[in-house]
Amino acid sequence: MFVDSHCHLSFPELHGNIDHIRAEMAAAKVDRALVICTTLEEFPAVHGLATRFDNFWCSAGVHPDNEGIEEPTLDRLLQLAREPRVVAIGETGLDYYRLNGRSVDDMAWQRERFRVHIRAARESRLPLIIHTRSASADTLAILREEQGGATDGGPGGVFHCFTETAEVARAALDLGFMISFSGILTFRNAEDLREVARFVPLDRCLIETDSPYLAPVPYRGKTNSPAYVPHVAKQVAAVKGLDLEAVAAATSRNFERLFGLPTPETLS
Repeated sequence: MFVDSHCHLSFPELHGNIDHIRAEMAAAKVDRALVICTTLEEFPAVHGLATRFDNFWCSAGVHPDNEGIEEPTLDRLLQLAREPRVVAIGETGLDYYRLNGRSVDDMAWQRERFRVHIRAARESRLPLIIHTRSASADTLAILREEQGGATDGGPGGVFHCFTETAEVARAALDLGFMISFSGILTFRNAEDLREVARFVPLDRCLIETDSPYLAPVPYRGKTNSPAYVPHVAKQVAAVKGLDLEAVAAATSRNFERLFGLPTPETLS
């Protein structure tokens, strides 16, 4: 019924507890999840989860914040993109939130890393999973320059854990991207974001947990889990004046369409 389109099940907070997490998912009617890669070093664990369980898939990429790790090359990302059950490139993008004394000009390495991911997505024809924080103008500009949007003939993808303005959402939608909402949507101080969720068409929405982080109300402050994604769907339903089942069905269809995945009924 529900899909968690972005979770980090390879992270230490969750990886040692997969059987319990899967039982909780089943009880909450969360039937599928996309496990996200944030470093090349992490990929074997991420891919191992996707190949072990028939309702998990994974991505390949390096998070923009990560430093001191193996730097992704185009050839390496394309190699990983050919692995079974890899359905997306990322998460990738730009993050200027923690400059740690550096200027935006100093983040040229991050922008080049983003370009490499976009080129890999274009060649592999896999969608991009975009992370952008305090960097939306540059994120959109580079997507346009590299023709990463679906309306540019590129792969498109999703702006995950969306926290930007309606103007940024509109620009992302115009490029052919989907918008994914996380537990932040349920936070008391997130009224502006709820207005954005009201604006984004349902057929362009995804839901996610970004677990182990950003647990939704009523679990805020606790370790997040894919089992909590129905609370995000409930908030989307509330702001749009829809039944929960309609949001669950639409976001699941959007997930299948974006990542080229089967319906639960066809899983082996």
